[in-house]
Amino acid sequence: MWYFVSPDVVFGEDAISHLDEITGKKALIITDINMVNMGFSEEVKKHLSTAGLECQVFDSVESEPSIATVKKGAEVASSYRPEWIVALGGGSVMDAAKAIWVLYEKPDIQPEEINPFEPLQLRQKARLITIPTTSGTGSDSNWGFVLTDTSESRKLGLGCREVHADIAIVDPKFAAKMPPELTADTGMDALTHAIEGYTSGWKNDFSDGLCLKAIQLIFKYLPRAYRDGTDSEAREKMHNAASIAGLGFGNSMASIAHSTGHSLGALFHIPHGRAVGLFLPYAIEFAADISATNYKEIAHLLELETERLSAAASLARAVKSLAQDINQPLKIKDLGISYDSFKLSLPKLVSYADMDTQTVTAARVPTIDEYEKLFRYAYDGKTVDF
Repeated sequence: MWYFVSPDVVFGEDAISHLDEITGKKALIITDINMVNMGFSEEVKKHLSTAGLECQVFDSVESEPSIATVKKGAEVASSYRPEWIVALGGGSVMDAAKAIWVLYEKPDIQPEEINPFEPLQLRQKARLITIPTTSGTGSDSNWGFVLTDTSESRKLGLGCREVHADIAIVDPKFAAKMPPELTADTGMDALTHAIEGYTSGWKNDFSDGLCLKAIQLIFKYLPRAYRDGTDSEAREKMHNAASIAGLGFGNSMASIAHSTGHSLGALFHIPHGRAVGLFLPYAIEFAADISATNYKEIAHLLELETERLSAAASLARAVKSLAQDINQPLKIKDLGISYDSFKLSLPKLVSYADMDTQTVTAARVPTIDEYEKLFRYAYDGKTVDF
């Protein structure tokens, strides 16, 4: 038995006006200082004020949000006592807002204790609205989130089916100002979600179609959004694709591009989408035999050449080609990480990846030795042959 979980999704031009219809008295907007400086938080406040809600803003969320920040936000929520938690920002803000909401509802729980198997009984105090401003993480439409344990330089993949938004507002206007590098990073994140969601050990009929549609949209529209940020059609399609991929993989889980990407990102402070996108071709090659049928279906969708190459090899090559088109790294060495630093960190890289929650859901679960080889191959850009 499994479950399909989804928020109510309001999408398209002027989707933000749905906030005018929200009922309640108080809303706490969780965001970061960039959203405040860009005027986005003020726009959200105006719509909520139209609906008759008083608003307070917590804008201290950093990139790769820490447990300490989440606890601070929960203290603000406990003092203010909102009926709505409103997450406005990229994946870091979404993740922080989910954790803040849980701690507000359940002040006795520790963030690292949140898991898919123990009920939380949320929505006793507040509900959650997510408003993504980047087109990649899918955190607005799924129930997972990632926090950083700064004491150990480790990322924690957490989640519970209850920790999903009640309403996700997917308005492309908020993604229109993303610079090319952020467009690329978040776009590769969405692609990794979609491909891993379609090929994970927990894939299912309800998530498959969403993942395939997201893959199709991303290959078509990500290069356009990267080249021309004012391309409104590409922006809208990528914004939709990110949330669709979030729904897809959020209900089927991811795989080892995420476990390795989480590990690399935590130890070397690499943006999440860039890290998982880098590992995606290696993850495809590693699961080539076990997920052969799934890769054939993706290759067929994308009209990839499979006469001379296996479907997995053809897909891995297509992912690398897309990454090159948008100036993304293809190997760890490209990130400016010296071999000495890499070698010194390798035991932790392997250990953190092995402990990551996305290892459990992989179609092919690496051994410790295979994880080490994956990292070594990814450092030099070698095709996985084991």
